[in-house]
Amino acid sequence: MTDTAQTRKPVLPLAAFAAAALAPVPLLLLGAWAGGLWLWAGFLYMAVLSILLDQLVPLALGDADEGQEFPAADLLLVGIGLSALVVLPVATWAIAGPSGLRIGERVLLFFAAGYWLGQVAHPAAHELIHRARRPLFRLGQTVYIALLFGQHVSAHRLVHHRHVATDRDPNSAREGEGFYRFAGRAWTGSFVEGWRAETALRARAQQRQGLHPYAIYLPGYALALAVAFAVAGWAGVAVWIALSLHAQMQILVSDYVQHYGLRRALLADGRAEPVGPQHSWNTAHWFTSALMLNAPRHSDHHAHPARPYPALRLPPETEAPRLPWPLPVACALAFLPGAWRRAIRPHLRRWQPRPGSGGGGAGGGREGGAGGGAGRAAKVTQA
Repeated sequence: MTDTAQTRKPVLPLAAFAAAALAPVPLLLLGAWAGGLWLWAGFLYMAVLSILLDQLVPLALGDADEGQEFPAADLLLVGIGLSALVVLPVATWAIAGPSGLRIGERVLLFFAAGYWLGQVAHPAAHELIHRARRPLFRLGQTVYIALLFGQHVSAHRLVHHRHVATDRDPNSAREGEGFYRFAGRAWTGSFVEGWRAETALRARAQQRQGLHPYAIYLPGYALALAVAFAVAGWAGVAVWIALSLHAQMQILVSDYVQHYGLRRALLADGRAEPVGPQHSWNTAHWFTSALMLNAPRHSDHHAHPARPYPALRLPPETEAPRLPWPLPVACALAFLPGAWRRAIRPHLRRWQPRPGSGGGGAGGGREGGAGGGAGRAAKVTQA
């Protein structure tokens, strides 16, 4: 498809991102207060409706014009970030406290809120930590701290974007690695490697870098749990931790799926090739892209981390791997390791290099930079 033909496709307007991402918030809050149909609506929106809309309304979207501005894009991120800081304590109170909800309603709220926190609040916080403006960055950082996952702020920016698709990135899944094994390795690895990267950054810096972020994350976790205790006692602490783990699993499984099995080739000098579009899985499904703030257009995010999410571009299928399922469906499939490996294997084979081409090895070594630039990427075999 030519660039000219692609520009004729409709581009998702910012209002569509806002409607898709924020619609569950009043449903969750009303459900926490009144239960009943509000809770079912919130749960079905996140678990069923978004996937059905992708399948029943096959809308093909194009890319925004290069350099197009989206002045209200950050405002939506702020709205979602602040909503997350409301949804988490309210859901904790409704599930663990004297809300009057029945057991089944509390379970519904737990899953619905966890899905929204992991699939919507996380993409918003992820966008915020890539923003240069300090208040926006701090809000994204606060959302991750509230989810007891502050180390993701350091590991994602300083480790994942530099070492993606190599063994030096704990959040890049290897071929054949099941999700549960990956999750333990990625959680621990991101905590340790994020700490090391922040410490090394401060050792190299010519000017003061401020307080070590881990001196913020750990007290921040304690403060979050203190809020949980104030909201609903020790039961509130347990529910807050459970909701955070639920959201963290959504974050980790997204990392798992979006880089599964893709490896950067080693160059003659032992360094990994530059990050290219072929090192991330993408999806073209319109509604879940709106819901997740274009997170499924993952290759372009690695090429342009600061690009506003409405402007992220979808690479052609000949240039970047594309999943046949919406991202939430792929993530659900990944929770069944055997089924996931069988389903993804034929799609992964198309993106593995020819024997003897020098690509697809262990992917370790010294990386050559912080993402972007597919110009020197190795050629891959196409089916």
